[in-house]
Amino acid sequence: MDIVVHHNPDCGTSRNVVRIIEAAGYTPTIIEYLKTGWTRAQLLGLFAAAGLTARTALRETKSPAKDLGLLEPDVSEDKLLEAMVANPILVNRPIVCTRLGVRLCRPSEVVLDILDRLPAGPFLKEDGQLLIDAEGHRVG
Repeated sequence: MDIVVHHNPDCGTSRNVVRIIEAAGYTPTIIEYLKTGWTRAQLLGLFAAAGLTARTALRETKSPAKDLGLLEPDVSEDKLLEAMVANPILVNRPIVCTRLGVRLCRPSEVVLDILDRLPAGPFLKEDGQLLIDAEGHRVG
């Protein structure tokens, strides 16, 4: 299965998602979107496929969203998209694309919903939280 991860290597959630995918036996295509940036069309396509809006995909913390006035409820989708193209950090991550769907994988275990197979257990996140038990079943 082809898997694309729009990834920020400085984000623990994003790193967990990549680890989960790799532990399940896949070699994902990693797109470091802070380096490559976004296009408006790309964001619109990803958001539509994931059932998101620019508002729901907006990273509100550890981003310039507040300083740019983007947290106000009257900010339009167009303005949010424009800001996301100009400031890629404004897009929450990671966004993962597989043949089973596209998801904003927050929390990281959301990625399990769009994989054909799970990692062998036991599997823990960076913070030590158990995701897959020793018998290979999802926890929680």
